[in-house]
Amino acid sequence: MLGLGYVGSVTAACLAHLGHRVFGIDRDEIKVHSILDGRAPFYEPGLEELVRESVSAGRLTASRDPGPALAESDVALICVGTPSAPNGNLGLEQLERVFAELQQHVARRQRPLVVAVRSTVFPGTTEELVAGFPADSSQVSLVSNPEFLREGAAVRDFLEPSLVVVGGSSPEAVDTVARLYAPLGVEVCRVSLRTAEMIKYCCNAFHALKIAFANEVGALASRLAVSPEEVMETLCRDVRLNISPAYLQPGFAFGGSCLPKDLRALNYRALRLDLKLPLLEAILPSNERHLERAVREVLDLPAQRLGIFGLAFKENTDDLRESPVIAAVEQWVGKGRDVRIVDPHIQLDAIYGSNRSFLVNSLPHIGRLLAADLDEMLEWSECVVVAQKASPEMARKIAASGKPVVDLVRARAKP
Repeated sequence: MLGLGYVGSVTAACLAHLGHRVFGIDRDEIKVHSILDGRAPFYEPGLEELVRESVSAGRLTASRDPGPALAESDVALICVGTPSAPNGNLGLEQLERVFAELQQHVARRQRPLVVAVRSTVFPGTTEELVAGFPADSSQVSLVSNPEFLREGAAVRDFLEPSLVVVGGSSPEAVDTVARLYAPLGVEVCRVSLRTAEMIKYCCNAFHALKIAFANEVGALASRLAVSPEEVMETLCRDVRLNISPAYLQPGFAFGGSCLPKDLRALNYRALRLDLKLPLLEAILPSNERHLERAVREVLDLPAQRLGIFGLAFKENTDDLRESPVIAAVEQWVGKGRDVRIVDPHIQLDAIYGSNRSFLVNSLPHIGRLLAADLDEMLEWSECVVVAQKASPEMARKIAASGKPVVDLVRARAKP
């Protein structure tokens, strides 16, 4: 265990508690002596007991010298800090120092070593650091094993994990680290190296987002004489849409008759109350930026004739109000691209009312842009833009067409 801070000490003590033999390494003499004396280097509920138990049983020891530990170990877990630099970038000095020390020792090994990085690093950082290893370090495999430990509940979070992630390009190395957690009986998520690094950031950003969202909703609710606690407690009861994987899928911009309208109403009311809610105010601009990225991705293609699958704001509806596809088509046509559109639920003669008004006002020449069917659109187009989730049959047709496909919704079926 290279690093005996909060993460390293808890990880070391918990792994030793699970029956592994653990060597704790740190330059800080106080931390090392604390472990050797059977004491936790800092206060964390339950940690002192685990350290005392594991040291007494001979499963946990500590030293300032990494040499003997690296000579005997099968896995080296790196748990050093990566604090913020003044510009917001990661401070990698401690991590770079650990990798430099590893370089000095790995060449002498006669058996495999798995280096598992638990420190929080941006995707690609670990690969860049290991690139400095000697060319004959083929015995060393690299994985990312991010931690999800909350201070004040770290021991419980380790022993009763909600998520365990191990990422790497070597299945054997990933399995080696995954087996460390076998006594916990938890399913380990095996992913790529960079995915594992990114998941940690994604989790923390999502936690921060939830806190900020709850606080902004609470501030607005309070101004409107509504109980914030009752609002959020009720919201959390919906585990199909609210507290669930629903909507947490990268794809196209949102639209429709509800989300944009209701966000505008919330922001309007907050401004009337002189209440600044930066998070809620940023959602619609963020959606616009995502739409702009999709438009630019298509415009960057060499194709002139674009076949568009989907026109409504999502699949299985004919609702066109505030559809991001219509906004995108407007820009593609405005930039001189030829467009043919297919939507299985859009029949121009059957659209009426506000739905038709929105469509005609946005795309006055919609009649000549609609293709008769998918086959006609595929035959005519040079490139297909999937802007709506297709049925399995239609997805197979699109894939089998051989045309380049830009899948904006990331839901294209494999051929």
